[in-house]
Amino acid sequence: MTRTARELLERTTGSLTPDPHANRLLPLIARGAARPATLAALAAEQREVIASDRRAFRHLAERSRDEPACADYFTALAEAEAVAQDRLGAYAAACQGAKPAGYEPMADCQAYAAYVAWLALNGEPAEVVLALSANFATWGDYCARIAQALRHYYGFTDEACAFFDFFAEPSVDLERKARAAIQEALDADRLDEERAHHYGRLLQNYETGFWHALWELDGRG
Repeated sequence: MTRTARELLERTTGSLTPDPHANRLLPLIARGAARPATLAALAAEQREVIASDRRAFRHLAERSRDEPACADYFTALAEAEAVAQDRLGAYAAACQGAKPAGYEPMADCQAYAAYVAWLALNGEPAEVVLALSANFATWGDYCARIAQALRHYYGFTDEACAFFDFFAEPSVDLERKARAAIQEALDADRLDEERAHHYGRLLQNYETGFWHALWELDGRG
């Protein structure tokens, strides 16, 4: 049985790594073939996700008052979302004029944030830490590839790419906080690995749905 947070994180992240072809939009962006309107829609959808996730992480921190390492992790996530929100503005501005008139957020894009909100209400905090940490590895890789493509094919400035750059590089401090939160739960024997894997699998599925909805939007242009 896994007894260290590092081993559990590595095993869970490995088992939840998505099919490399699951994100159909990413190859379009990576070769400069995604429409500008799709890039603008990505900004609009992210604005909604960030606002929801920030509130969810604050609530998880509040729920974790008896689990200080978990509370520390979720507080850091909420603060990171605030930074991301600020940086998203420059990306959205670079897409100005490309967003379709009357654009409304898509249900399949917002399902991820809705599930994070569900986890904030119902999930066991340390298990949510494990599930989110596994998912963030995939998200970070996507952001790195998008930032590179935006510069190379779309002529976006460093400022306009800062949102994606922020997530592209792993945060050593956040990883340390995640390990501490998971180890805290392992030591107290209150972490159900199977349930955490269930949370993580659904997060990955909703993540895939987010990108698939934008890929379909791009194809309708």
